[in-house]
Amino acid sequence: MSTTEVLLAGPGSVGGGERLSIDDALALHAGEFGRWQLRHFLLVTAAWILEAMHTMVMVFADREPAMSCPAGDGRCGDRCAGAAAGWEWDQGSGSSTVAEWGLVCGESYKVGLVHALYFASAMIGAGIFGHLSDSSLGRKGSLLAVCSLNAIFGLLTALSPNYWAYVALRILTGFSAGSICLCSFILATEPVGPSYRGVVGMSTCYFFSGGIAILAGIAAMFQSSWRLLYVVTSMPSLVFVLTIMPFVSESPRWYLVRRRAEDAMRIIRDIASTNRKSIPDGITLKIDDEDDINKNIEESSSILDVFRSRTTRGRLVLSVLISFLCSVVYYGLSLNVVNLKINLYISVAVNSLAEMPAFLLTTVLLQHLGRKPLAIGSMLLSGVFCTSASLITGVGAMRALRMACGVVGIFGMAATYNLLVVYTAELFPTTVRTAAMGCTLQASKMGAILAPMVVLLGERMPFAVFGMLGIIGGLLVFCLPETMHKPLYDTMFGLEKGEGEFVNKGEITRGNSEI
Repeated sequence: MSTTEVLLAGPGSVGGGERLSIDDALALHAGEFGRWQLRHFLLVTAAWILEAMHTMVMVFADREPAMSCPAGDGRCGDRCAGAAAGWEWDQGSGSSTVAEWGLVCGESYKVGLVHALYFASAMIGAGIFGHLSDSSLGRKGSLLAVCSLNAIFGLLTALSPNYWAYVALRILTGFSAGSICLCSFILATEPVGPSYRGVVGMSTCYFFSGGIAILAGIAAMFQSSWRLLYVVTSMPSLVFVLTIMPFVSESPRWYLVRRRAEDAMRIIRDIASTNRKSIPDGITLKIDDEDDINKNIEESSSILDVFRSRTTRGRLVLSVLISFLCSVVYYGLSLNVVNLKINLYISVAVNSLAEMPAFLLTTVLLQHLGRKPLAIGSMLLSGVFCTSASLITGVGAMRALRMACGVVGIFGMAATYNLLVVYTAELFPTTVRTAAMGCTLQASKMGAILAPMVVLLGERMPFAVFGMLGIIGGLLVFCLPETMHKPLYDTMFGLEKGEGEFVNKGEITRGNSEI
């Protein structure tokens, strides 16, 4: 009898054999986080660097370089007329899209337009690739697809003949690039055991921030050509697809929920072998809805399934709202922070590296405080300090104090922003996990689009808005359940059954304590 037949035969059909969930198989036999998971994690999470480059490259490619008047001060005409009035770009007209296509003065809105359209297309792509990752393509197939598209569209962007061709190619890049972190995170964390999943999930954030810092260094070396910058930042995606993806394994959880138990068991045995452990004979994998498997109904992977369940419907609505609020504050504070008075390249590198202490602190506290209290605390911390910043008036020392409050605000929201990735992944079962996370990522991209509009409100008002949104987000987290020490469910049926058991156990425990 094949493993698939054993799985579909239902409980009690294997004489003397032990049926284990993937979490139990990892914890008891294969290893929760060993050499196999470490190698897999490093290979897959390297893709976060690619998304950082594809997303943040526009900060450098679309910058407005310095202009000068070769004829001397006062001898050139209107700066908005550019070369026609005698002005020249210090680094040449090919140094940025702004310089090449004259996106200044009345045309400057086009810079913001391409950025907004990029995030809008990323929002759409997140929903589509989130569904494909849960269904036909799988985790590995989806990651391979988005990285391949990024390499193609990124290289083609360097050949843009005009502004509107550039916009079209950035839209296509955003459609695929916006899903890299989503697909990478799920694939990197699903083979990890429950004891290490939170820490490993939070560690993915370093790759994105590190990618931005690397990008700043690359951009500093290619200041004279935005086209060459796009080529250099797109080539890593091509290298990743050709040299790394062949060595990446599919998620055993995706195999299991797709009723490909033999493939799932093959990966679990490979994990055990690489971790210098062994799987005893007779061990088979079980899915958490096995009591319902005899009906021979394969659970679908549509986002509609999330809304059909009262348990996951509320979780999704809350996750979407919280992600949206968090994104507005996070991106808004990044844009609203006081200028460091140094060049663009150093500013971007410093800002990206400054977030890493927040990731480290969150990782340390995650296993002790849990997901829910930490998310509440970090969002309220950001909200309170942003509100305080909005109440501080004056210049000099008071302005420095307002900046310090803003730094604490972005510290707390950076911690929340990345904690939500781990938290959201644990709130939904394998069959719809990526689709649900795709929805929260769409909300995040919408927040990124709206954040610059809040910044335009002035010097203090944005802090008031960010403070209010941070506090509201922290209060909404109170409505979500804690996920620490709970299994990573496979199916909707398994989640509803398991959550019901947790509730019953809680009621029994309270009853015993009262007795």
